[in-house]
Amino acid sequence: MARNIQSLERAAAMLRLLAGGERRLGLSDIASSLGLAKGTAHGILRTLQQEGFVEQDDTSGRYQLGAELLRLGTTYLDVHELRARALVWTDDLARSSGESVHLGVLHQQGVLIVHHVFRPDDSRQVLEIGVMQPLHSTALGKVLSAYDPVAHSEALETERKAFTDRTVCEWDAFEHLLDITRARGYAADVEETWEGVASIAAPIHDRRRMPVGAVGITGAVERLCRDGELRPELIAAVRDCARAVSRDLGAGRF
Repeated sequence: MARNIQSLERAAAMLRLLAGGERRLGLSDIASSLGLAKGTAHGILRTLQQEGFVEQDDTSGRYQLGAELLRLGTTYLDVHELRARALVWTDDLARSSGESVHLGVLHQQGVLIVHHVFRPDDSRQVLEIGVMQPLHSTALGKVLSAYDPVAHSEALETERKAFTDRTVCEWDAFEHLLDITRARGYAADVEETWEGVASIAAPIHDRRRMPVGAVGITGAVERLCRDGELRPELIAAVRDCARAVSRDLGAGRF
């Protein structure tokens, strides 16, 4: 059995201690409560402070939870709410389109799939929740890069790898695709990431009108395209789904 890392256990115990009871605690209080030497407790607190998980009051020298923990907690709650609000609408999109549906959010330098609805048929499929997709080639990634400044910066700084001969890697050409995405309100990926596969995605906004994710469908090119063009009824269905989730998040009409 793998052994736990003692320093991480102690850091977690400190965060739990600071989260309850007194708003601020001194070094002696923390050390005695956890049965640690002051030097040990101070070293852990200093590391947590450097990472933004703990803050020290300049006047009293006491410690409290830091803003980075709040940011992480808010991110978790935002993703949880996004998924909860999208459940019904993504099921409807899968039924109406006949294709698999993915809900994605920006994570590090890619798109994290947080919800996946299978294509409504009897085919063998693999659940893709937790899978990472690239920003520059997928429909979900292009939508996030077009509407989210942070995602745009990540796409700029990340190597844009060619997955097929259709992948757009040059920055000027990629920026042009993002301009098109913003102008028409959706993004497409036709064999840019996987041969024989096409995707359509649209942005989801929250009550602050900020982009919080993207929803899209993925399927065989021959099903999503007709006469070399994406089927307009599928584009409309994806955009309607994104607007519905956005409304449920308090964004109003788009």
